[in-house]
Amino acid sequence: MIRTATIDDLPAVKQCVDTAYEIYVERIGGKPKPMLADYEAQLRDGIVSVAVDEHGDVLGYIVYYARLDTMLLENVAVSPRHQGKGVGKRLIAFCEDEARRQGCQAIELFTHVKMTENRALYARLGYEEIDRPDDKQMDRIFFRKRLA
Repeated sequence: MIRTATIDDLPAVKQCVDTAYEIYVERIGGKPKPMLADYEAQLRDGIVSVAVDEHGDVLGYIVYYARLDTMLLENVAVSPRHQGKGVGKRLIAFCEDEARRQGCQAIELFTHVKMTENRALYARLGYEEIDRPDDKQMDRIFFRKRLA
């Protein structure tokens, strides 16, 4: 089940982000942006949803919000022990459904160039690379998926 996260989910969301992104710290030479986010504020803003199991345990989460006619998918992560089971795909599909419901024409996101697993997933899900700014400090790739 996927639901809007509450402040009670904060410890589980923080644990999920830390364990999901720790593999990238050495690879990119520092903590990725999601590890530095203010999840308490995002939870208060109602922009975090969580995938939970039948016991209510958080398997993963997604952060997204609309900007005009585009949904920004800011972050999606799945606890390492639940990766490879379709949780991330379900969270992204949930975001896409919500974007359509809100009348958005597309979803945009970015990821670090060295997060090759994420880049491959987004490509498989129909996201197209739209920009790769010449900014070595951030080293981001931007993706977009038009919604039908």
